[in-house]
Amino acid sequence: MEKDPQQETEAPEIEALEKQTPQAQTSRAAEADVQPAEESVEAAPEADAEPSREELAAMLEEARSQAEENRSQVMRARADLENLRRRQQKELENAHKFALERFVEALLPVKDSMELGLSAAADESADVPKLREGTELTLKLLGDVMEKFNVVEVNPEGARFNPEWHQAMSMQPRDDVPPNTVVTVVQKGYTLNGRLVRPAMVMVSQQPEGS
Repeated sequence: MEKDPQQETEAPEIEALEKQTPQAQTSRAAEADVQPAEESVEAAPEADAEPSREELAAMLEEARSQAEENRSQVMRARADLENLRRRQQKELENAHKFALERFVEALLPVKDSMELGLSAAADESADVPKLREGTELTLKLLGDVMEKFNVVEVNPEGARFNPEWHQAMSMQPRDDVPPNTVVTVVQKGYTLNGRLVRPAMVMVSQQPEGS
C-alpha cells in the first residue's frame, strides 16, 4: 500500500512535538493565549463611544451653573468686605471726633467749681480764706483729672538741666549749687503718656566769673 505524502509530512512534526519537554509545551501554549489578549486590549479603545449631544449639553449646563455659583460667591464676598470697610471707617471717624469725650466729661466739674469760686469772689462780703480753700480744692480736682489721663507734671527744681525736657529762660551765677542746675521753675512742664507736651521753663545756674 502506498503511503499518503501528507501523512508522511505530518508524522515528523507530531513526533517532534511529542519529544518536546513539558516546559516548552507550556511556553507555546502561553504564547498562544497572550496573542488574543493583546488583540482584545488593542481593540478596547475603539469600543469607547464618544459622548452624545445630550450628554455634552448636560455637561455644559452643569459647568455654567457652577460658574454662576462661583460668581455669586465672589460678589457676596466683595459686598461683605465693602460693608466691613465702611463700618471700620465710620468707627475711626467717631474715634477721632469723640476721642476727648471722656476727658471733657472729667473737666466739666472743674469748670463748675471755678465758676462757683468766681461767683463767690464777686460778693463784697466774700470770705477770703474760704475762697482760698475753694481754689485749692478746685486745683486738686484738676490735678486728679490730669492724673487719671496720664498727664504728669514736670517740676525739675533742684534737678540737673535737661534740654530734652527743660527750656532755659536765663542763666544765674550761683556758687551754692553745681553749674547747670535748675534753680527756678518759671512754668511747669507736662507729659502725656510719657510724651512731652510742654517743656518746663526754667532758670539755670552757672559758675560765677572769677571763681
